[in-house]
Amino acid sequence: MGVTLYELEGCPYCETAADALEDAGVDFETVWVDAMHSERNEVKRVSGQRGVPVLVDDDHGVTMAESENILDYVERTLA
Repeated sequence: MGVTLYELEGCPYCETAADALEDAGVDFETVWVDAMHSERNEVKRVSGQRGVPVLVDDDHGVTMAESENILDYVERTLA
């Protein structure tokens, strides 16, 4: 399936993560989440929490949250 990024419209941390993936030339799918935390069931299902951004890399079996962690991962593993 590749790389999926769960994002919230207007979230600067999500935009930073998406920009890093784009700059690294990574093809990824974006899943837009609801603004209400209580409605982010899909994010909770894949990551165990409702915050975004969340990166899922099926090829490497990695799921992670927190934009700084995602930026480091993209730079070290996907770039």
